[in-house]
Amino acid sequence: MSNAIAPSAHPTEKTSMNLEELKAAESKLLLGTYDRYPLLFERGEGVHLIDENGNRYLDLLSGIGVNAFGYAHPAIEKAIAEQSRKLIHLSNLYYHHGQAALALRLAEATGMDRAFFSNSGTEANEAALKLARAWAKLKREQGTHLGTKFLALENSFHGRTMGSVAATWKDKYREPFDPVMPGVEFVRFNDVDDLKAKFSTDVCAILVEAIQGEGGIRPVSREFLQAARDLTRSTGALLIADEIQSGMGRTGKFCAYQHYGIQPDVTTLAKPLAGGIPLGALLCTEEAAQAIHAGMHGTTFGGGPLACAVALAVLSTIEREHLLEHVTTVGTYFREKLSQLARNHSAIIDVRGLGLMLAIELDSADLAKSVLGEMMKRHILINRTSETVLRFLPPYILQKEHVDEAIAALDAILAEQTAQAAATPIPGGKRIGN
Repeated sequence: MSNAIAPSAHPTEKTSMNLEELKAAESKLLLGTYDRYPLLFERGEGVHLIDENGNRYLDLLSGIGVNAFGYAHPAIEKAIAEQSRKLIHLSNLYYHHGQAALALRLAEATGMDRAFFSNSGTEANEAALKLARAWAKLKREQGTHLGTKFLALENSFHGRTMGSVAATWKDKYREPFDPVMPGVEFVRFNDVDDLKAKFSTDVCAILVEAIQGEGGIRPVSREFLQAARDLTRSTGALLIADEIQSGMGRTGKFCAYQHYGIQPDVTTLAKPLAGGIPLGALLCTEEAAQAIHAGMHGTTFGGGPLACAVALAVLSTIEREHLLEHVTTVGTYFREKLSQLARNHSAIIDVRGLGLMLAIELDSADLAKSVLGEMMKRHILINRTSETVLRFLPPYILQKEHVDEAIAALDAILAEQTAQAAATPIPGGKRIGN
């Protein structure tokens, strides 16, 4: 093994490693899938992460929308501790108390009827794609023509498994693995005419994120979502709402599609569903569920006792602590502060989002990258997506004082960046900003 680390540096010989040692070890041991930031976190409290040196960071990303209650929340800790003393894993060949209870709670929250539990969001979306193909086959057997084609949207992101990535728009996610699953066509975002032109009885499903996450926090228009609902109903195709990032209360309603009053046939959830324990879910109508029977799909770990117990605790906490109302209140305050910031800084060209799923779009990728780095220096964690978009996915327990802290930092950084740009010489002896 030419790339093996030296015996003296073997990670198992040390109880812990510092950041540089970890970087060296990972560079030899892990696939190069992540370009990590130079931060080593050891624990978290509330909305803060704490690094190896005891520095506290305000976390406005929450594990990319996973840690909805922040860190060390007592309801999560209690559920994990209690269930771990009973059952952690049980084959899906047998019953346990968690799945039916969780399915009922999710059905009530989403307006759906049945559930399938997976390990992740991309697996939930993979199950939705398989369900749509099975549904189309059932319809054909019943004498109604329904093809195997999917329509997805420009800027979409549905996951990294082979089916989900085929329905993900950006070439950088798909091209390294070509040929991906065939039969996906992309519709221009919020373009109803393009949607109508590309829809036909060859389409078995339309995939929609009510608010695109990775695509830059872009809300779909009411007109577009209604058109998708009307078209699918006209042929019997399925409308699939991907709520992996926008669901579970992040926008102030349990699912983002509920802001529109439009009910899909299938929805998918994951990220904060089990408070950081891996769990995804597909939820569908009773009618769509008829396309699946025993043996057609399955999972080893999905819907295990531990994950279900924690998910039930998450749902109870959202209800008990009135977190949907809190997300709406603090999210509205956050967006108002971002809009005020935009009025003071011309580099902000748009403010988007709902609840605690927010973003500002800047006028250059270089500026967005620089602001992210400067925020990190100030111990505030955010995320950059679609090159120019700064994304905020904070824990639901965020308070207004945390918003004020973030806005003050952004204000100072953007002012500094503008001043630096104005002082930068350009050819001809002038200065940028003159």
